Amino acid sequence: MSRTFPTHRPATPRFTFRQTGALSAVSALLVTLTLAGCATPPGSANRPTAALTHQPVGVPVEADAPPARNPTDTHIAPIPIKNTAGQAASAGNPTPTPTVDHIAGFTAWKTSFMAQAVQAGIQPQTVHNVLANAQWQPRVVELDGAQPEFTRTPWAYLDSAVSAQRVAQGRAKLSEYAQPLQGAANRYGVPAEVITAIWGMESNYGSNFGTFRTVDALATLAYEGRRRAWAQNELLAALRIIDQGDITPERMIGSWAGAMGHTQFLPSVFLAHAVDADGDGHRDIWGSVPDVAASTAAFLAGEGWHRGESWGREVRLPPGFDYARAELNVRQPAGKWAAEGVVAMDGQPLPPLESASIIAPAGARGPAFLVGHNFRTLLRYNNALTYALGVAQLAQQIGGGAPIAASWPRDLEPLSREQIRTLQSALNARGFDTGHPDGVLGPATRAGLRRYQQSEGLTADGYATMDLLNRLSGSSQPVGATPASQDLR
Repeated sequence: MSRTFPTHRPATPRFTFRQTGALSAVSALLVTLTLAGCATPPGSANRPTAALTHQPVGVPVEADAPPARNPTDTHIAPIPIKNTAGQAASAGNPTPTPTVDHIAGFTAWKTSFMAQAVQAGIQPQTVHNVLANAQWQPRVVELDGAQPEFTRTPWAYLDSAVSAQRVAQGRAKLSEYAQPLQGAANRYGVPAEVITAIWGMESNYGSNFGTFRTVDALATLAYEGRRRAWAQNELLAALRIIDQGDITPERMIGSWAGAMGHTQFLPSVFLAHAVDADGDGHRDIWGSVPDVAASTAAFLAGEGWHRGESWGREVRLPPGFDYARAELNVRQPAGKWAAEGVVAMDGQPLPPLESASIIAPAGARGPAFLVGHNFRTLLRYNNALTYALGVAQLAQQIGGGAPIAASWPRDLEPLSREQIRTLQSALNARGFDTGHPDGVLGPATRAGLRRYQQSEGLTADGYATMDLLNRLSGSSQPVGATPASQDLR
């Protein structure tokens, strides 16, 4: 049985408290939980505080937005952790001391939520044992409200996501765990290289899957977060996983957003797709490579992965290509794209994709790709175009394929969110509707920008640049630049 870490896994109790007596026990447990919550101050030993800021599987975001799960770069600096019961590494960032009001409010919230969890069918003993020790994490609230100042360019993202080191590590992992990875591929039809690539993208092959206790993170978000109803549902799912005996609360470790284990499953996704591939009676995405590989493949298969079909191919577009058609919602057979002059960069025939789209993540000056159904399935894992492209490229290179051939326009500077909002407002003022200025470069903004580019006789690729922003503002000085003598913040 392959293991990522040579860890000891303690026996996980399967509670036998009968549901028929559950509601009658609620009052006593409420009192006990209140006392336990007050007796356990936040910030005690073995409470990890550093964040792996991953967008968890199952939380949709705008497909063309920068991944919401990495307000700091999630794919660059792995944080090694120990995957043992009752232990989690700290990245060295101390947890801010919460106020008395937060402690009291969180404790009161836990008391009321416990009754909800029992009514949802989770055994009272599980609810008490787990929630009594759940701790308020101010760092989670801080990270939940954080947004990066600047959007990340596709090439900056891919430089780290598909680095030479990550490719080499992926090849080594594919060789080391060939049996469970290929077994999952054979069972679910998802290539072993794709499973390995997701593993690398999500946790750097297990070295960085988060340092928060999942129950702590989700309880904090459920009490005070932007998506409280969502967090409450995920917390119930986490409690159910513990109740079923798959993992102990101490070993249920993940990101600040509740994503867990080697391939960052949300608890609800775990319940729907996690697999006990090693046959030990536990679905363990924290310590068992067979379970990790099978669960990841099962998720993609459940989301509609087509066995034997390529994700796509890097292509060269014909002169005069209409970039308004470079959107995922524009689909036609690969043969029709070929008839229009789209050719593969490697000179080979285009893959036989029945529902293919063209994407150009950096506009007319950057690489272009023909992508099909399985690329869109990767977006079900993380609905960011650069993420899916990162998985596809990492899998391709782990399998011995070539890297992206075309050059990226590395001379172009990324825009800040404030600059994007300024661009959106300027386009709206000129009649090129982009919707409400939100600082996100989505389909509506690209469409409005293309219409403006067409009106100016420019290549209408919809890619936002500093030059276009300055052109719209009629300024020779970069919009958003702060003079040396004045701080505008």
